[in-house]
Amino acid sequence: MTVERRTWLQTPRGLITGFIAVHIVFLVALLPVILTGRELGDLSLYKLWAEEGMGAGIWQGINVEWVYPIGALVPIVFAALGGPFLYQLLWFLLTTALNAIAVGALTEWGRNVKGYTAAWWWLAFSFVLSPVGLLRLEGLTAPLVIVALMLVARRPVAAAAILAIATWIKVWPAAVFLAVVVASKRRISIVLTGIAVTAGFVLFVWATGGIRFIAGFITMQSDRALQLEAPITTPWVWLAAFGHPDTYVYQNYAIATREVAGPGADIAAAVMTPLMFIAVAGVLVLMLLANRRAGDKTDLMLVGALALSSAFVVFNKVGSPQYMLWIAPVVAVGVAHSWQRWRTPAYVLLAIGVLTTLIFPVFYLPLVDGDPFALVLLTARNLLLIAVFAWSVRALWRMLRPAQSHISTTASVDSQLSDGLSVTHAPPRG
Repeated sequence: MTVERRTWLQTPRGLITGFIAVHIVFLVALLPVILTGRELGDLSLYKLWAEEGMGAGIWQGINVEWVYPIGALVPIVFAALGGPFLYQLLWFLLTTALNAIAVGALTEWGRNVKGYTAAWWWLAFSFVLSPVGLLRLEGLTAPLVIVALMLVARRPVAAAAILAIATWIKVWPAAVFLAVVVASKRRISIVLTGIAVTAGFVLFVWATGGIRFIAGFITMQSDRALQLEAPITTPWVWLAAFGHPDTYVYQNYAIATREVAGPGADIAAAVMTPLMFIAVAGVLVLMLLANRRAGDKTDLMLVGALALSSAFVVFNKVGSPQYMLWIAPVVAVGVAHSWQRWRTPAYVLLAIGVLTTLIFPVFYLPLVDGDPFALVLLTARNLLLIAVFAWSVRALWRMLRPAQSHISTTASVDSQLSDGLSVTHAPPRG
């Protein structure tokens, strides 16, 4: 790539052109579905839920127990406002709008030079994971988390509100919220904002008569078995492929997913949630200890958020492909903070995104049948996920050692705010 082309990519015109091009590719790919009034992936189920509520008055999370927090009804119903024929189109437009806001936030609307690399990284990751990112709630919550993390320094209350709302759409942003609480000097305001937003959702559910289902998204997940793609499931998937007795992959029709059974699998499924909480507790302890010594509170917040969000994935008995979007927003904001510091997880996560898309949807059926190549892809992806978690924990551990500089000189100079992201001069207009 020439110097002129590289410079053009770091301009508002270059980034806008790239954003439009990527989303035109998305639109073209979805056009046959949009024009026939159909939906792909989980959107068919989302539309069914919306129609049941708007037509029959049966609202998920209010009249019946639901696998998602109640806030997920907002985008699910919004996409149905244009009628059943336009559901896929409206969902795509909503995803595109939030992606545009996230890209704008990463560059601080053209003022942050380092943010251009982060914005391009986010577009690249969104592209490689588009088969699930465009068709899941994570495609909406991930941009919200990016915006929140970019706002923490200047508007912590607004950032906390966005994170709390995102958590009530899909639970995983709670990991980022915890990291912000630990690292921020405004933690009391942030916690009170989260409580206020939560109280609003709870009051709404209570007023509509569904308070008994308010925690359904927690209780409905407790009895799940090992899901096919989860990191912990990998040994059993190999055993099933080699024909080990009583080890096999099966379809769970109730929740439309593949799970794995075998010797010890039930025990593993039972202990994964406690192990996740232990891992989260361990990360929080490291963050609290590092908070006393870390000079760059933004780096502490971001590394802690990466450790917590990746723990949510690594120690999860479910390993759905959209879970990669739980980690990517933190890395995107990390790249905006310091490319030198965050280039390793940035490259690794792009590889994870490519492998995840190859696993699902490309080689998913061969994986179910025990194809060795598909199994290698899954194993490599899961090992890289563990590597990301290990990188983040190691980075936190190094923050406990004041004699060693865990942040590059460039990142230290660029860190202008003790509690937020730095602002640099705007790039030349192109």
